[in-house]
Amino acid sequence: MVKKFFSNKFNDSMKKTALLLSVSFLSSFPLISHAETSKILPIIEQQKQVAGYYQHQVGDVQITALLDGTNFMSPSLFKDISPQQVQQILKKYYADQDKGVQTSINAFLVNTGKSLVLVDSGAASCFGAHLGSILKNLEASGYKPEQVDTILLTHLHPDHVCGISKDGVANFPNATVYVSSDEANYWLDPKQAAKLPKDKQAGYEGTVKHIKQAIAPYQAQQRFKTYKLGDEIQGFKVINTAGHTPGHFSYELKTKGESVVFIGDIVHSHTVQFDQPKTAIEYDIDPKQAVATRLKQFADFAKNGQTIAAPHLPFPGIGHIYSADGKSYQWIPVHFKD
Repeated sequence: MVKKFFSNKFNDSMKKTALLLSVSFLSSFPLISHAETSKILPIIEQQKQVAGYYQHQVGDVQITALLDGTNFMSPSLFKDISPQQVQQILKKYYADQDKGVQTSINAFLVNTGKSLVLVDSGAASCFGAHLGSILKNLEASGYKPEQVDTILLTHLHPDHVCGISKDGVANFPNATVYVSSDEANYWLDPKQAAKLPKDKQAGYEGTVKHIKQAIAPYQAQQRFKTYKLGDEIQGFKVINTAGHTPGHFSYELKTKGESVVFIGDIVHSHTVQFDQPKTAIEYDIDPKQAVATRLKQFADFAKNGQTIAAPHLPFPGIGHIYSADGKSYQWIPVHFKD
């Protein structure tokens, strides 16, 4: 009986001690409130997106779209349309308006199996540090700059030509650069500036400075050449699409019954100028001709269904043009494939 009594007392004492130790141990941890467990994570500042390249097959040809960067334009740059109308169109297409009218700057690397052709080259640093990703994205796509043997420029504006060189050195050391003779004559004629209105001369001369710096290393190696309507370069047909600039050309490549057209700057906005294709932009040297060119080309693309590759449509800038009424148009981008 005595043993049982002491045994029970001992067990009770041990239970109390264990309970006290448990309470003491738990009290050493801070209390966690519901507010702390459900607190909101800080918003991470947006970083660069994944590598800006996209590969698309047309017939036997592989096209690699290369993103140079994203740019924003003031609504006031669009002609014969008010900024308020521009904003209404952007709202209609759920387009971000915070920084202006968004546009991409794209270039296209075309592997024909026999040649590696770059169509346009981006702005590099000519328009600021937010652009200039063509070389990085080209290498990320699996190619090397020295593999490029041909560069086709739709025209000589800085966001198309500046990417071919840096600090007097060719970025594509084995490539020959081609542009139309009309385009070269307009920008490289020393007498041209004097023919322009006074308020246009400074802008023209600034553009010429960028052009001359970009093409100089190719000229030094006799790798800067011009062509005229009717010529063909590495299987690419040249198409006169003047208006945006006097010597603006597009390029068409046919492969296995399919056709892809690298249209250049016949359009700058997939919202404003598709909804209102008669709207010119400040950058057009001949606005009337630029509009006429766009209307003609859009009608042809909508009717015949060519694949389009465009430097200023949302990356990757590859797709088709559709029209239900022949008056307004719709951009149909390619369906993503991994």
